[in-house]
Amino acid sequence: QLELVESGGGLVQAGGSLRLSCAASGRTITNYHVGWFRQAPGKERELVAAISRSGGNTWYTNSVKGRFTISRDNGKNSVDLQMSSLKPESTAVYSCAISTRYYLEDTGGYNYWGQGTQVTVSS
Repeated sequence: QLELVESGGGLVQAGGSLRLSCAASGRTITNYHVGWFRQAPGKERELVAAISRSGGNTWYTNSVKGRFTISRDNGKNSVDLQMSSLKPESTAVYSCAISTRYYLEDTGGYNYWGQGTQVTVSS
């Protein structure tokens, strides 16, 4: 049974940085795309960044381009999200999930969600 566990969240001031980690156990995630999602209070969950199986392709939502970087270490069965120049509107619970669909941005293909990690950005 695949389990995804997110870590690295916390409280940071605007302009600061955080590095989130998604660690997989129970099954290798080498054969899956991995996406980082976030859900702010009262808002729908949105895909923030995604990375292909090999790590050769990435996708970012427009609001985080140039500030967030997704990477993966298939040897460690993990995917990281480096977040810089954080803004208060980045405050949300961040979760990772895997997908077997072709397009990274195909949100309907993601499943096996982790519990999430809270990111709070103060102004």
